[in-house]
Amino acid sequence: MAKTRKIGLLTQIMIAFAAAIIAGMIFGTGISFVQPFGDLFLRLIQFIIIPLVLSTLVVGVASTGNLKTLGRIGGKTIVYYMATTFVAVSIGLIAGILFTPGAGVDTSIANSGNIPETTETGGVISILLNIIPTNPVAALTNGNILQIIFFAMFLGMGITMVGEKADPVYRFFDGFAEVMYKITWVVMRLVPIGIFGLLAPIIGEYGLSVLLPLIKLISVVAIACIIHVALTYSISVKMLGKMNPLTFFKGISPASLLAFSTQSSSGTLPVTIKCSEDNIGVSKKVSSFVLPLGATINMDGTSLYIGVAALFAAQAYGIDLTFGQIMMIVLIATLGSIGTAGVPGAGLIMLTLALTTTGLPLEAIALIAGVDRFMDMFRTATNITGDATAALYVNNSEHNDDKNLDSA
Repeated sequence: MAKTRKIGLLTQIMIAFAAAIIAGMIFGTGISFVQPFGDLFLRLIQFIIIPLVLSTLVVGVASTGNLKTLGRIGGKTIVYYMATTFVAVSIGLIAGILFTPGAGVDTSIANSGNIPETTETGGVISILLNIIPTNPVAALTNGNILQIIFFAMFLGMGITMVGEKADPVYRFFDGFAEVMYKITWVVMRLVPIGIFGLLAPIIGEYGLSVLLPLIKLISVVAIACIIHVALTYSISVKMLGKMNPLTFFKGISPASLLAFSTQSSSGTLPVTIKCSEDNIGVSKKVSSFVLPLGATINMDGTSLYIGVAALFAAQAYGIDLTFGQIMMIVLIATLGSIGTAGVPGAGLIMLTLALTTTGLPLEAIALIAGVDRFMDMFRTATNITGDATAALYVNNSEHNDDKNLDSA
């Protein structure tokens, strides 16, 4: 009797992805009854984020062996993230200039109720101070990813400095991390159901009526994201990661498709870690440090979107941007991506900052807000794909450094 061939997870995800789009288009708002399945899956993902980030980051930092190695890995990671973000916003600006998504847009359809309220952040110093938790337990309870990363890094550094006496603490977090990996594996089996439950209601609710007036803007953001992924990331994977780009993209695709559906870099983190380690060969030492950090501060897709959207606003209202304004957009998008914090829709807040700083009309956000969720899909998938390229680069770089030390 012939064996029944099992359908691979990637194939299941692709089927669910296509089925969600088709079902949404056919049934419209009637498909909303599957939303609870998506919400349930999202809650499971959120349920494992905090313990996974804490345990894996502590182990990742502690397993570097010394602070010099940690500093080297951290330096490579930050420089890589900043470089790709700069390239991303540049691609966004070039795409906005070439395709003019705001030309001919009827600004009278803007609804001022869609403009998000600006909040006082207290400036750069306040943001940096808020990274340091006054109460690590409260940071864990509130799910403040930046503060948890800070606490986990210092805890891992402390384990490294104490040495042998801290072995019981290291073994605890190492075992805890293994448990979380196993739970993540179980949750990943539900990814196809989650994608269908999240994506089908979105397609069903919005359909084409909302998309058509701003289809050019959505298309430009999507095309720019695809160019960044296909060009920038392919070059990085080939030249820095020493891997066939097709192998890489196939390996990370479950995380990319999940990010597309959830619009959350942080929410996709457990799957990104799993795919990076199992499919593209990134070590736990690297993935547990680079990926949680990337899910918080590396927002290539968001920065690219800010570049396109700012030009859209200028073109829609007939404003010619000066070189200084363009440079300000680049600066905000590159350095301000940490403020997006990996949550759905936070790109609108960053866009508000960019428009306010450059003197562009905030009313443009009212035009964009209605279709922002569709653009968020593309930019979030870009974000987490970029995180994985960074992990691959750092992993390959550290492997080469270790070989050089051994041969010295």
